[in-house]
Amino acid sequence: MTDPQLPPPSGAETPEAPVPPAASIPPMPPAYSAAPPAPPTSPAAPAPQAPPAYPAPPAYAAPAGYPAPPAYPGAPVYPPNQNLPAAPGSPAAPPGAYQVPVGGYAAPAGAYAVPDTTPRRSGVLGLLALVLALIAAIVAPVIAGINAFVIGRVLPQNFSGSAGDLSALSPARTQVLWTELSFWTGTVFGIAAIVIGIIAIRKKQGRGAGIAALIVAVLGAVIFSVVLVTALGAGATAGITSYTA
Repeated sequence: MTDPQLPPPSGAETPEAPVPPAASIPPMPPAYSAAPPAPPTSPAAPAPQAPPAYPAPPAYAAPAGYPAPPAYPGAPVYPPNQNLPAAPGSPAAPPGAYQVPVGGYAAPAGAYAVPDTTPRRSGVLGLLALVLALIAAIVAPVIAGINAFVIGRVLPQNFSGSAGDLSALSPARTQVLWTELSFWTGTVFGIAAIVIGIIAIRKKQGRGAGIAALIVAVLGAVIFSVVLVTALGAGATAGITSYTA
């Protein structure tokens, strides 16, 4: 008997292991590649080619003594097709509709001026100043001139020759009083006309009348002096004539 633990002798055949039946071995799964296969590429389309450029016909110089060659005819002009319908025009306006004038609306003559919406101020101040100036320049000199003529007639008959003697004016004391009143009245009215005229000019309430009042009030003092001196001289002349006669 041989010991099972001892190796078989050399030259002896090793018994083969029993092979299991094929039905008992499971099939191996199919092997997958790492990347999916690339899709087939379509052939590239050929690039469009430009149409060949035709060279221009050469220009030949006509020899001496021969006429020039005829020019090449241009593109033929075709007559319009008579069978096509005409283009539709704009629809006509219904009867009674508003018609726009031909050529558009005409521009108004002259430039457009924006109307003045500011309220117009009253010119009472200017008129008041002008009235006061007229009183100072006309009424006061006339009153003073009438009374000064009377004073001039009385003065030569009662003048004693001493300086500062006012007793010669005693016969005409009423005329002297009216002359003095007219002087002070003209002075007050003239100053008031100047002040009110300046206010009227500043506030634009009768600006033209205010300017006229200023001019008349300033001239009023000159007019008063001229009238007073002239009336006194005329009265004195008349008094001397009557006294010597």
